[in-house]
Amino acid sequence: MKRVPMTKEGAKQLEEELQRLKTVERPRIINAIAEARAHGDLKENAEYHAAREQQSFTEGRIREIESKLSEAQIIDITQIPNSGKVIFGATVDLINSATDERLTFRIVGDDEADVKANKISVSSPLARALIGKEEGDIVEVATPGGKVSYEIDATRHQ
Repeated sequence: MKRVPMTKEGAKQLEEELQRLKTVERPRIINAIAEARAHGDLKENAEYHAAREQQSFTEGRIREIESKLSEAQIIDITQIPNSGKVIFGATVDLINSATDERLTFRIVGDDEADVKANKISVSSPLARALIGKEEGDIVEVATPGGKVSYEIDATRHQ
């Protein structure tokens, strides 16, 4: 079985969602189905069909989260000493070599990636270029607009 890296925070978020789906959403949907059944003919009962669709979606999401958690290799970055190297879970400060623009990203698992929150997937081209490099190194990243060079200014383990 292939292990998928995930931060401790990402695993906690998935566990919380799983708990909510099992303890809040699932019982609510079961009640909605029972109530719709009480109304009679199921063939033309829109409430029943909507509740069944919600149930299907929720059960699928529960299976998906359970699968992700079973395959996860949870990494607690705070337990790894900061050597200045870029590793999974690290927050990296970059300087665009051409424009001097400063960027900060945290390298996280695929499911945790959120560009708006400055979290990039470990499998993204930028993260792949950064992993294993050290503070002060220059990395080139292929982008749709051409190659971009970044200097690694700092790495942090949070």
